[in-house]
Amino acid sequence: ERLVGSEMGIRDSSRPARVAPAAPLMPYRGGTTLATVAAPRGGSGYRRLGDGPAWERVVRGDLAAAKPGREERRTALAAFVQFTDLHLVDVQHPLRYEYLRAQTASAWRPQEALSVAGAVALVERVNALRGAPATGSPLHCVVTTGDNTDNNSRSELDWFLKAMSGGRITPNTGDPRRYEGVQDSGLKLYWHPDGKLRDADKALGFPQVDGFLKAALREVNSPGLGLPWYSTVGNHDALPGGCWGPGDPYFTEFAVGGGKLMSLDESRGAALWKAVKKGRDPKGAQFKELLKSESRRMRSVTPDESRAPFTPAEYVQAHLHPAYKGHGPAGHGYTQENLDSGTQYYSFRISDDVLGISLDTTDPGGHYEGSLGTAQLKWLERELKANEKKDGGGSHVVVFSHHTSKTMRNLRQDPHRPREARHGGDEIVSLLGRHRSVLAWVNGHSHKNDITAHQTPHGSFWEVSTASHIDFPQLARVVELTDNHDGTISLFTTLIESSAPHRTDYADLSQTGLAALYRELSFNAPGAKPTLGGEPGDRNTELILRKG
Repeated sequence: ERLVGSEMGIRDSSRPARVAPAAPLMPYRGGTTLATVAAPRGGSGYRRLGDGPAWERVVRGDLAAAKPGREERRTALAAFVQFTDLHLVDVQHPLRYEYLRAQTASAWRPQEALSVAGAVALVERVNALRGAPATGSPLHCVVTTGDNTDNNSRSELDWFLKAMSGGRITPNTGDPRRYEGVQDSGLKLYWHPDGKLRDADKALGFPQVDGFLKAALREVNSPGLGLPWYSTVGNHDALPGGCWGPGDPYFTEFAVGGGKLMSLDESRGAALWKAVKKGRDPKGAQFKELLKSESRRMRSVTPDESRAPFTPAEYVQAHLHPAYKGHGPAGHGYTQENLDSGTQYYSFRISDDVLGISLDTTDPGGHYEGSLGTAQLKWLERELKANEKKDGGGSHVVVFSHHTSKTMRNLRQDPHRPREARHGGDEIVSLLGRHRSVLAWVNGHSHKNDITAHQTPHGSFWEVSTASHIDFPQLARVVELTDNHDGTISLFTTLIESSAPHRTDYADLSQTGLAALYRELSFNAPGAKPTLGGEPGDRNTELILRKG
């Protein structure tokens, strides 16, 4: 069963909810970070990965005490998998700003040409799971929490939808016969895997991998998820570059055009990144002038209309297309009502006991941080109240969004709704805390594992933020909800890696071999933050809550 906005008054019962089974159930560890986690071998420099020690489960009683005997009493309420920040990247896209690598590690990553192979390996991992690790109960669905694409481009959206629902993906745009990006540019700023160039990364120990670029552009085959899946939008799915206000025809023309800037004076790069980080150029006016002034220094690339940015309506339309249905549901949460109302938020049924609510936290005014408009905030409150008024007290609720409570500080007005106020993370926490049905707020954006206990005067809930699948340690998270029948509820969180082996073989450029290399390169990426895995209490956990 899937629910759309309560103001729409529509209930889709074409897909009945799956009822979670009662105990006794069989927990397991295999295929999760409870068994092993990728860890570096060797002492310094470029390091290979191997099988590292497991991350044990931590019981957190910040909001309620864990009572003895609950293991024998508990029954399952729901179980789902969270994907976040897949960042499927068209690495040849003209609008990318790789030349800011000296300013920020996220401008260009040595692993990003392999993002599609990496995402497909994550899909394969989920398909191989025997159920939910803590309880053994069946998984109900997968939910993405945004930044499914990297450049807000139509080609990337197609790759994402095929990765999730199944299909053949050729992660290449422009010239179908050759690579036209920074990794064969001759610029020492970038790792040149195929060439003899002594670039900055090879000076750090990065390997020469002959045939890398050809393999990176080769067709990848995704089996698609064997579960229903739901989609949430992130800033990289809505804004060019993940930060510029949408709708500027110059950026559209540049994205599909034949010029690509690959290097920039360091002082100009520092000024541009400072403007981005401080939010001083949300519409990209400074960026546009920079591109115009650097036109003579651009490299020629093959124009490609598939690199055009997609609009929010096109994002929803693509999800509704029958070619991307996979295991459903049709639209993956989005409906014709979203198209008619110009919205990207909805509610849906995870199980008979648990309602999911997916938010759109991207600010159309620009910048990479987020917020909610008043209309969406009021809709969220109506959804929560309507659920609690149902017979039996309503369902438990899990809220999904891209941005975290700490990264919802961008209160710029929506250009299409100039009179509408925007609302930040503190207001969302306050609203969710007023409704005892809310158990968790699940999100991404920060690329870091972080679990926060929110205690308010009216209630409490857990905020679960999960690391990305582009930056090391490249994870997704299984979330399980159980009733302990002692006045408490447990939320189990279990991190999983892709199915790719931890050890790499540079001669193996198969789809699986590339997915393994994707992880190894992400660990060694210069400037990569070693803290993104979080603390033990942010990883595999049992989070206790008072019931009701």
